[in-house]
Amino acid sequence: MIASFTFKPKLFSTLRNYDRRQFTTDLLAGIIVGIVALPLAIAFGIASGVTPEKGIITAIVAGLIISLFGGSKVQIGGPTGAFIIIIYGIIQQYGFEGLTIATFLAGAFLIMFGILHLGTIIKYIPYPIVVGFTSGIALTIFTTQIKDLLGLTMTSVPSDFIEKWIAYIGAMPTIDIWSASVGIMSVVIIALWPKIVHSNNLLKKLPGSLIAIILMTIAALLLKQYTGVSSIETIGDRFSISNQLPGTQVPQLTWDVIKELVSPAITIAILGAIESLLSATVADGVIGDRHDSNTELIAQGIANLASPLVGGIPATGAIARTMTNINNGGRTPVAGIIHAAVLLLIFLFLMPLAQYIPMACLAGVLVIVAYNMSGWRSFFSIMKNPKSDVIVLWVTFILTVVFDLTIAIEVGLICACLLFMRRMAETTEVKVISQEINPEEETSDFQMGNLEHLTIPEGVEVYEINGPYFFGAGNRFEEIMGALHHKRPKVRIIRMRKVPFVDSTGIHNLTNLCLLSQNEGIQIVLSGVNPKVQAVLHKAGFDVMLGEENICSHINVALERAKYLINK
Repeated sequence: MIASFTFKPKLFSTLRNYDRRQFTTDLLAGIIVGIVALPLAIAFGIASGVTPEKGIITAIVAGLIISLFGGSKVQIGGPTGAFIIIIYGIIQQYGFEGLTIATFLAGAFLIMFGILHLGTIIKYIPYPIVVGFTSGIALTIFTTQIKDLLGLTMTSVPSDFIEKWIAYIGAMPTIDIWSASVGIMSVVIIALWPKIVHSNNLLKKLPGSLIAIILMTIAALLLKQYTGVSSIETIGDRFSISNQLPGTQVPQLTWDVIKELVSPAITIAILGAIESLLSATVADGVIGDRHDSNTELIAQGIANLASPLVGGIPATGAIARTMTNINNGGRTPVAGIIHAAVLLLIFLFLMPLAQYIPMACLAGVLVIVAYNMSGWRSFFSIMKNPKSDVIVLWVTFILTVVFDLTIAIEVGLICACLLFMRRMAETTEVKVISQEINPEEETSDFQMGNLEHLTIPEGVEVYEINGPYFFGAGNRFEEIMGALHHKRPKVRIIRMRKVPFVDSTGIHNLTNLCLLSQNEGIQIVLSGVNPKVQAVLHKAGFDVMLGEENICSHINVALERAKYLINK
């Protein structure tokens, strides 16, 4: 698998036929995406428990690397809302240094995923799990923003979801009307902006989040300057803003530290892989292209190795920014590179202005992000699906909200696997054929005329397995045989013509069945075993245990063999 590894960034293939016209559209798309990414990077950084500049640094460094080395033409990378909760939790438990190490390890895991060609496998994680933890993250993000959105006066905010809401309810009398007005107006502006500018192509390109930040920042400054309102907390009141480029910092890796942080690192890696590949897949459907999932994972890994070296946080592909890139004409990774350059220029020359942005406004931005991320339509759609999907959905959702994302993903995957195994086991049917075999149910493998008079002799039982022979099938035999209260047969014929494969559990169960039957003086005869299954049985020694003459090509031969065994 490793020998066949290929790493083919899309940038190099798209530059072969690159022209000035495409550069113009990529330039415009890159500038717009950079502007869109600015308020989100700041908001995601603060909500994650780090400073706003760390959010922008992540968007610059990770966004550049993902565009340079990624397997998608239009993927835009950077910090995303999905990481907010897990980053905040890691910082609370291990500090920022712990986050740096966890992000670095996650980058290594992502590269490993790509090298081992796990890109296609990760895309098959059950949809209810993805919707469950995405909706859970959205609700958690919304919950974390209530304090800033309403300007509540609280000495500390509990980390537990339920305790947090109890604390909010107790602090409701301390709502600051001005902060709450700024927060609610921010939500209204962002929500209504697309409808306001739907007929204006120029204004339509400006994100509602940026408009809300500009208007609410100006409003807060005017209120403070001319009316003496000083209760509206800003970024500058909470953080010291700097536009200095950070130096590199190499995390101190020891075996004890790695063992402690490997679990959150794997969670970051899996979440980053799922979100980036989901984003790339959605983009493929829009532009009619096909991304290289393994190359994309390697690029995501490199980005997450580089981001913590400059003080950044985890990054992945961002669906909203990727779609903004596509909608504005971006069709090559050049647009993503330009988006990173735009953010760098803003960081160097305009970053000090961020100190005037109200915290309530950023909370409003994240409330909209949480709403868009919630996927409530998909959530309620899955509620109409089979009960197994509903169980996985609710288990993942509740665990994400009440506990944490690491537990939610682990338990969600376990539930999905168990329910899948149960569903697969139910597809395997074991039935008893009595007295006569109906020729209308047979396939063209046999002579139809020969089947008209195929009766089952006295002292012979015929069982047929329909489906994969693995866990569960052996138990079906025991259940069926236990339900049959009749004279013990001399021969049991097991028809396996409809068994596409058999696994080690199936071989174990079949071996036990054969040995149990032999101890009771009953001879087992296998019928219609396909070549692949027969090869597996041969390796397991069935030809020795049963005798090659008791492994028959089809039911005619098996019945003749059974008659011989009865009469000998």
